[in-house]
Amino acid sequence: MRLLVVEDDPTLRDVIGRTLRDAGHAVDVAEDGTRADAMLALDPYDAVVLDLNLPGIDGLEVLARARRRGVSAPVLVLTARDTLDDRIRGLDAGGDDYLVKPFDLRELEARLRALLRRGTGAGARLEIGTVVLDTAARRVFVGGEPLALPPREFALLEALMLQPGKVVSKAKLATQLSAWGDEPLAPNALEVFVHRLRKKLEASGLEIRTMRGMGYMIEKPDA
Repeated sequence: MRLLVVEDDPTLRDVIGRTLRDAGHAVDVAEDGTRADAMLALDPYDAVVLDLNLPGIDGLEVLARARRRGVSAPVLVLTARDTLDDRIRGLDAGGDDYLVKPFDLRELEARLRALLRRGTGAGARLEIGTVVLDTAARRVFVGGEPLALPPREFALLEALMLQPGKVVSKAKLATQLSAWGDEPLAPNALEVFVHRLRKKLEASGLEIRTMRGMGYMIEKPDA
């Protein structure tokens, strides 16, 4: 999953980012509301961790603008404000959950997992044929046996398995995979990752079909 962390405290921002990356997510960060607003206007995210007390544009305004633009990604609001009115304002602006500082990073991870499951309509396990993808543990099994995948191949498989039988555009997949590297994805790199993943799934009975000019779709051969 591709996540955006918006937090002005550099230490906390770094800790949250590293924790979520270690959990297997692709993470972008923003240090103020102006930067976060621009990033949400340009790039799709699966979820957002958003501090309310931000320099530049206030977190509530960042959230309200995103919702007005049609951004539907679940948002976990972080704040040191712990009054009922503050919680109501955060939720009314479009927040999906609320976490008061200081907090345990394990709780942040658990709340994000719940929001991501709710946002995709999927459970923690995605299963097609003999392939099982555990979104929480970031592990893949084929016929009950673990299949080791590097982060970009895992992100590719996850994006396809979240929409079985449906075409996922090349642009969306490239955006997901780009978040894993320091450099943007090269024009032909997506095809390379698809080829590698196909080879690793040969024994699974799953097929990644190329839909020319559109993208890719994952399905069972007898679908």
